Amino acid sequence: MLKVNDINVYYGKIHALKGVSLDVKQGEIVALIGANGAGKSTTLKTISGMLRTKTGSISFLDEDISHTEPHKLVARGLAHVPEGRRCFLQMTVLENLEMGAYTDPSNVKAGIEDVFNRFPRLMHRKNQIAGTLSGGEQQMLAMGRALMSRPKLMMLDEPSMGLAPILVEQIFSIIKELNAAGTTVLLVEQNAGMALEIADRAYVLESGRLVLSGTGKELLGSDQIKKAYLGG
Repeated sequence: MLKVNDINVYYGKIHALKGVSLDVKQGEIVALIGANGAGKSTTLKTISGMLRTKTGSISFLDEDISHTEPHKLVARGLAHVPEGRRCFLQMTVLENLEMGAYTDPSNVKAGIEDVFNRFPRLMHRKNQIAGTLSGGEQQMLAMGRALMSRPKLMMLDEPSMGLAPILVEQIFSIIKELNAAGTTVLLVEQNAGMALEIADRAYVLESGRLVLSGTGKELLGSDQIKKAYLGG
């Protein structure tokens, strides 16, 4: 479904991604883990068209998207839930969800109904201003807004950041449910243990380079991963 081949990305003179290659197959949950500053968010931003690679290529559903504008990628079925949620804080929950369907306005009513089924808490807060929601509720709203575009692939950047443990478990449970319902997931997450538990496969980024890959179970059992990311 997604193939990233030898991408090199720079912030000015800073070489942020160094020859990164990865792939995501339809139906998978693929995790991308690593320390702060490793290049995880940069990878997602490059895939979704917010940054450009100097080399290599990115293909989605067998089409080269290396130079495709972000809004066109959304219309093709690629959704990106950014780090920090980036909800429209002055708008209501309902208005945020309606914005998520801008590539397919005909989908609004059915899309909102589906989101409320998955996130009942949002239904009870549909007329509430997004900026007054809790962190967990804003994360649900960001995911719900992305679902409004009916994505084939959803990229999630640090969905558990700043959340209480009970909410982290809830968010990861929702990710598994979305995947089981047919959405492919590329997950960037600092909570390496939980990410690897639900991932079919995973990649490890260090200083802009991919240094390890394998199944979620393989990496969970790796002494190197335990020492570096799991506190073992």
